[in-house]
This record gives sequence, C-alpha cells and structure tokens, in this order.
Amino acid sequence: MNITAFNPGASSVPSSTVELSLRCENLMDTDVLSKSDPFCVVSLKGTGSQSQFVEVGRTECISDNLHPVWQKKIVLEYNFEERQTLKFNIFDSDSSASSLDDHDFLGSVECSLGEIVSVQSKGFSKTLSNGKGATIHITAEELSSNKEQLTLKFSGKKLDKMDWFGKSDPFIEILRSTESNQYILVHRTEVIKNTLNPAWKPFQISNRSLSNGDDDRDLRFDVYDWNRSGTHEIIGSFHSSVRKLRNGANSENNYAVINKEKQKKKGAKYNNSGFVCLDSFKVEIVPSFLDYIKGGTQVNFTLAVDFTGSNGNPNQPSSLHYRDPTGRPNQYQTAIQSVGEIIQDYDSDKMFPALGFGARIPPNGQVSHEFFLTLDPKNPYCNGLDEVMAAYFNSLYNVQLYGPTNFSPVIRHVAKFADAYQGDPTNYFVLLIITDGIITDFEETKRSIIKASHLPISIIIVGVGDEDFEAMDDLDSDESLLRSGSLVAKRDIVQFVELRKFVQSNGQWSKQLLAKDVLAEIPGQLLSYMKSKGYEPPHPAPDDNLNTFRPSGNSGFQPSFGSLSTNPGAATGAAHPAGLINVEPQPMPNNHGFLSNKPSAPSVSAVPGSITSVTSIPTYPGNGGHLSMVN
Repeated sequence: MNITAFNPGASSVPSSTVELSLRCENLMDTDVLSKSDPFCVVSLKGTGSQSQFVEVGRTECISDNLHPVWQKKIVLEYNFEERQTLKFNIFDSDSSASSLDDHDFLGSVECSLGEIVSVQSKGFSKTLSNGKGATIHITAEELSSNKEQLTLKFSGKKLDKMDWFGKSDPFIEILRSTESNQYILVHRTEVIKNTLNPAWKPFQISNRSLSNGDDDRDLRFDVYDWNRSGTHEIIGSFHSSVRKLRNGANSENNYAVINKEKQKKKGAKYNNSGFVCLDSFKVEIVPSFLDYIKGGTQVNFTLAVDFTGSNGNPNQPSSLHYRDPTGRPNQYQTAIQSVGEIIQDYDSDKMFPALGFGARIPPNGQVSHEFFLTLDPKNPYCNGLDEVMAAYFNSLYNVQLYGPTNFSPVIRHVAKFADAYQGDPTNYFVLLIITDGIITDFEETKRSIIKASHLPISIIIVGVGDEDFEAMDDLDSDESLLRSGSLVAKRDIVQFVELRKFVQSNGQWSKQLLAKDVLAEIPGQLLSYMKSKGYEPPHPAPDDNLNTFRPSGNSGFQPSFGSLSTNPGAATGAAHPAGLINVEPQPMPNNHGFLSNKPSAPSVSAVPGSITSVTSIPTYPGNGGHLSMVN
C-alpha cells in the first residue's frame, strides 16, 4: 500500500500499484488452417453511472495457441474506496491493424479490480462470455518499489534432441512463484533454431518484474522445444532465485535441466536433459521519472493546434473548433485542458509557447505552418494554461482555417530547441499536437520524428473527430521502431490517443482517463533518453532560480522563438516570411478574454473564401474570460 505523507486537514485515497498476469484456457479456434492467435485487451471503467470503458492496456499476440500465457503485464493503481470495473476482451489477431474491428472476437469477462485483488495470489478465474467454455485466469500482485535493472545471459549445453529431422529449437520461459505457490510468466527468451547448444541473447528485466524485489522468491525456468503448431514440447526445468543468480557465472549457476516425465519413466537410468548455464549477471540502479523531476529536470511543454479547413466552420456546431456561445468546450479545448493541467505541474515557470499550423494568418492571409497563437512573434509565451486557452481563441477569431496539414514544421521547430539542450539533463521537451488526423506530409513527418528520436523530446498526438487514424498508429511505434526508407528511429518518442475513446454516454469527456492515457509513455520515454545518454538525475536547482526559469543548460546557444517559417518542413533562423504580425488590437466585446491587448476578430470580412468568414463576433466563451470545463 502506498502511504502518502501525513497532511492534517487534507484527504487522500489509499492506493497500491498492482500487476495483473493473464492467461486463458480452451479458446475458440477461428482459424481454418491453424489455431487462433490470441491477445487480450483490458479496459477500465471508473466510478459514476455515465462512465465508459477505456482501454488501459493490451497483451502481446501469441501465435497458434488456444491456451495462451501472456508475458506482458497490465499495471494499474488499485484504489480501495472505489469500484474499478474491468473488462477483458480476447481477440484472434487477423492482421497488424490496431483497430479491434479487424480481429475476431473470442469472448470477454467483466469484473471489478477488487474481486481480482481479494483472492490475492490464488488467482481469479471466470468463464468467458460468448467464449464457448473458454476460461480466463488472472493473478494480481502488489508491486514493490525496487529500482534494480538486471541483465542476464544464459546458454544451454547438450539439451535433449526433440525433433525427428533436426535437433531442437529451444527457448526458456522464466516464471516467478506467488504466495500460493503458483507460478506466473515473467520472461520468454527468443527461439534458437536447430541446436542442442543454444546461446540466448542477453536480456534486461527489472528486479520488480523478475522477483518483485524479493531475492529469495523461487524462480522456475522451463526449457521448451519450439514447434510451428504452437504446441511446444517441454525439454525440462530447473529452479533458482535472484540471490543465487547474483553470484554470477560459476558452477553454482550451472543447472541440470530435469524432465520429470522422463525421470519417472527411466528411473535411475535418467540423469538429465542437458544443462543451462548463467553466462553473465549485471545489476544497475535505474533512476525513476520522479528522481529526475526531484533533481530539477524541467518538462518544457509546447502546444501545436491544427487550424486546417478539414476541421469545419467554427461557427457550426459540427466543427471541431466550434465556438459554443454557452461556453461548452470543443474537442480541442478538452484536449488542451486535460493534458495541460497535468504537464504544467512539471514546468516551474508555466510559460508555454503555443503554435498553430495550416491557416492563413493576418495581416495579408499568407499560409503558415508555424505561427504563434498569440499572433505576436515578440510575445510567443503564454503565462499558464488560462492564457494558452485565451491565445487559442485569439487565433481562432483572427485566422482563416485553410491547409494543408503539415506536421513536420512544428516538429522541427521544437526539435531545434531539444537539440540545443541535449547536453543538459535538466531539460526535456514535450510537443502536444492536436489534429483531426489528415496528414499531408506523412513521409516528411516520419523523417522529422526519426531525426528527433535521439533528442530530449516526446511528441503527443491527440486525434479529434471521427477520422480514420490508422496512419497515426504507424507513427506511435510501440511494437517496433519507426522507419522511413533506410532511416530508423533511435527510440519511440510518439504517443497517439484518440479523443473519441474517452467520450461518456452523456456527451462529456473523461478528462482524468484521457490525461492518464495521453501521458502514460512520457516517463518511460524520458528515462529511455536519459539512459541512452548516460545521464544521472541532476542536482536540485537553487530555490531562487525556480521563479525565473527558462530552459537553461550548459549550451550557450538559445534559439530564437521568432525563427518561424511558412515553408513546409522549414525551421530556420530567417525572419517570418509573413513579416512581423502587427494587427491593431481590437478588444473582445465586454472586455472578455485574457488577451484584451491582443488582436481579436477583424472588423472587416475575412480573406475571400475563408471558412471563418464573419462580420460580427460572438461573446468570448466562458465566465469573465476564465474558460470553464464541463465535468
């Protein structure tokens, strides 16, 4: 149980981080020439009658197997005082598409997290609905806070020959014991084909995953012979523990592989089915995301908003940029508010550059793929989230939605800053792109992401509207690194989320789950960057610097925020081709809005052909300029 700091007069919810291990038995076989290739999708529904299920994780796909044991775990925060309803949907993978409509449904189970946790390590079991008798087994275990990262390497010698026309195709499954003396899968090695003396690749695993931080926890190693049919044959097993493995490569860590069935049949004539040896064991302490934050690492947040014509006329309720006179937030506002409320806590000065792209901008209507929402290159920063929202409306009233939808300019713009501070572990950059999903410069965007993948940067893409976002899933390369021709990304830096998945039955948005899903990969991406550069958590900055923060490091170069370009893919130091944007201030009616000294909607008709062609301006949404969110 996570015990928070004692804070008299306040309240907190007792919570624990739990890990769910999943397996199924007797799944339906929906493939004609082989068995099903199952994976499990886990969704969570919060409290409240209007809450909807939102995906929180999915397992890997296991080929040709009706009794899958998934290695990938689902990690959740268990809150004792809340009913957290989970749904486990099992699918047969039929393609590489992420959309579940492209896969065959094999059954589902709905239960509460409390039901699973209450049976503890004994395991929770339930028959799948519409699964023709199939069963799911779920084991929950509270995770420790161990920060050790282990690197292990194993090899085999003289393993049993299992194939008629070859040798064996061995791999190892490592399982840890639970308090009820059951075993759950924690790692599966690669398969080495046609050999009795395999040398498996080194692999990394956290001590928390391997033993949950308990050095004396029993570990079982099952050695299998891989078969194409999915029915793998057991060669034999042995047991060890992290405490024993810590001794490294020596005779103590040379293990006889024992096949109990053969031992039972042959009796005294049976010796073993070969040996598995520990070749190397390495331990390193991996700092956590909070270690870097506590040390003074700043998360510098930049917003980029899609102002292309495909979003629709902002005066029409069907528009994704709809200016609702009641103050009800549109989808862009929801995304900015939900993510910004969390990310702003990690930026000490709360000064955010906010960009727009794909619009014709004043004073002469030139198309720009990088412009500041303030429409003032001399004042690119927004002071806090409220000013970001006000700047968003400032641009919405002053620009003409146009096109095309080019991501690469804003990616390169932020990457330029990340490049200037890549020698400084106290700065990390997050670019939030909010878009309706129709990318024009897709290949150029891929190249821009790949070129930025070695920099201290993460890119969050939030898709709004009902477009097909399959192309976005290609950018969010969770399973394999992003590629474009011969270029390969150094690491995964993109997280994509569809906003519509978080809409509730009453038409409102689950902002908490949205923010959690959007930001889920940021800590891991920051840590992967720091590790790639060998950066330890920095020392905390002096308190007197906290209120005057600007990205600062060892580099003497600080790029100018005024170096914007309207040319696709450009991020140069040249002056803005549209010139300095000096539009005469025209205050909002009734003095609404934070940017009362910034330009509002033009008093003359907009550029001919404008989607936002208006001659009158509605009152600025909100209460005295403070944008209210619908809960």
